[in-house]
Amino acid sequence: MKLDANIPPGPLAEKWDRHKTAIKLVNPANRRKYRVLVVGSGLAGASAAATLAELGYQVQCFCFQDSPRRAHSIAAQGGINAAKNYQNDGDSVYRLFYDTIKGGDFRARESNVYRLAQVSVDIIDQCAAQGVPFAREYGGLLDNRSFGGAQVSRTFYARGQTGQQLLLGAYSALSRQIGLGQVQMFNRHEMLDLVRVPDKNGGEAHAKGIIARNLITGAIESFSGDAVLLCTGGYGNVFYLSTNAQGCNVTAAFRAYRRGAGFANPCYTQIHPTCIPVHGEQQSKLTLMSESLRNDGRVWVPKSKETAAKLRARQIKPADVPEAERDYYLERKYPSFGNLAPRDISSRAAKEACDDGRGVAPSGHGVYLDFTDALQRLGHKKIEERYSNLLEMYERITGDNPYEGPMMIYPAVHYTMGGLWVDYNLMSNVPGLFVLGEANFSDHGANRLGASALMQGLADGYFIVPYTLGDYLARTGAGAPSTDHDAFKEAHTAVNARLQKFLSIKGDESARSFHLRLGHIMWEHCGMARTAAGLQKALELIPKLREEFWQRLRVTGAEDGLNAELERAGRVADFLDFGELLCRDALDRDESCGGHFRVEHQDAEGEAVRNDEHFHNVSVWESQGENQPPIKHTEPLIYEEAHLAKRSYK
Repeated sequence: MKLDANIPPGPLAEKWDRHKTAIKLVNPANRRKYRVLVVGSGLAGASAAATLAELGYQVQCFCFQDSPRRAHSIAAQGGINAAKNYQNDGDSVYRLFYDTIKGGDFRARESNVYRLAQVSVDIIDQCAAQGVPFAREYGGLLDNRSFGGAQVSRTFYARGQTGQQLLLGAYSALSRQIGLGQVQMFNRHEMLDLVRVPDKNGGEAHAKGIIARNLITGAIESFSGDAVLLCTGGYGNVFYLSTNAQGCNVTAAFRAYRRGAGFANPCYTQIHPTCIPVHGEQQSKLTLMSESLRNDGRVWVPKSKETAAKLRARQIKPADVPEAERDYYLERKYPSFGNLAPRDISSRAAKEACDDGRGVAPSGHGVYLDFTDALQRLGHKKIEERYSNLLEMYERITGDNPYEGPMMIYPAVHYTMGGLWVDYNLMSNVPGLFVLGEANFSDHGANRLGASALMQGLADGYFIVPYTLGDYLARTGAGAPSTDHDAFKEAHTAVNARLQKFLSIKGDESARSFHLRLGHIMWEHCGMARTAAGLQKALELIPKLREEFWQRLRVTGAEDGLNAELERAGRVADFLDFGELLCRDALDRDESCGGHFRVEHQDAEGEAVRNDEHFHNVSVWESQGENQPPIKHTEPLIYEEAHLAKRSYK
């Protein structure tokens, strides 16, 4: 496996501009000769598909939802970062870059992060021009608020629906191109394999197509193109319970991994501190309460275990706890950032408080997010303007009115910083396979700062891949192969055989049940706090569960037509294999950094201790096939500007 990051030469601040002037271009009249396959229609996929079509390329876009509007990007509610410095509070491109590098615990690629900060300033103009209804101040200027890990207000927002509004903007651009015939949209199609075709000289195989299942008819269909863009999101549902929609999965990325694409840093999973606590054994997903709420909400638990026990039993109300008996632990431990400490740190702090017996939810796993002070300072109307849809959603789910008493929150799996390895051009080690948004590893290191996911997805789709894809196409030339090629036939046969295998087992346990059991293993042994012993235990349990899956799986229905159980079986099978890879990576990374917290590596105050001597690198795993251990490769992280330092928010 070759891992050439292709980082341009020159000063960090000039790399992207120099690169854009040096790359090859495709003549506008020639772009219509190229066909590009875009898998996924969230912010990264929709923005890429719309922009490439606007440039003149033929685009085929695929999503497993019934409409691109249902992509999970809508769940990123709180906001999108950009270094505009509208608040005149000292923000800059460099400060956004450094906050992102530091927030990722110095485990992200410096050049990609700096480019992200540069491009961020253009995203807001693009989206505002599309009609995205960003919040505005009284005079009409765009408003900003703060998010975790920053001491400036750089987050643009549309109440608590920012992801939804940005997706509608991208969807409108995509729909325009569909109407013009430049984009062919394939709804309800799920990618089940990547097709690689050797180049004309018999050299390395390039990504030239996909195999997808029509989820309505059940037909297995082959699609050929000059390049493939994967924009399929993250793998948080490997834990079963997460803030992701149930349909979110790892299959497209994992199938690419099986075809030779390196998987980078799979152990980097993010636990979001602001979610509604688990309320039952049969729960199928968790609900995210936006990090933006921490701008005005104060996080606390009682100082005494006895008071916490009374609160859990509802013998007293939160208002009955005097101010002197409350522990605002984030403000106490991290006074410089307070309630806006980064997500990984805030999540572990909540876990520590609950492990100490001071949790306030009936299960013991919950802390308060209290708006009392903000309501008194700003008034009900202002809080309603900022967060009304979020607070209404909380009341509908829990039955408690957050205007009258504090919300209860607890950390939950949310985002994944690991993903397929990509170079500076967002191309994987498989030529012709580009990976955008959460599906790649490049921008967030070991922990993503809030409001940066939307930023990365749109930066990749609107402003980066249109340049870098053109460079690849100009160098390789047009010529999408026929789907009669042997590589397509082999992949088609393999997909069909796998589906038939699921149907033929005829066991007694559903795929959902196996997924739930896998989730318990992952959360218990590879969740917020990880140990060598726990990870080794997981690596013993997962293969046994996988063996049982292939013996006892029950899939009802047939291959032809709509079959949600068959869809789920394929996704769970990939989660079982991927879960083992994630735990293997977590065991190998013998340090604590960001969301990857190894209990063996913490200081006296419980803060993460990195090992920069051995692990200041990217771990990239190469598949050796089913039931074979993968090979680990590393990409050293070379920093020119962001000098390694102990990460402190105190």
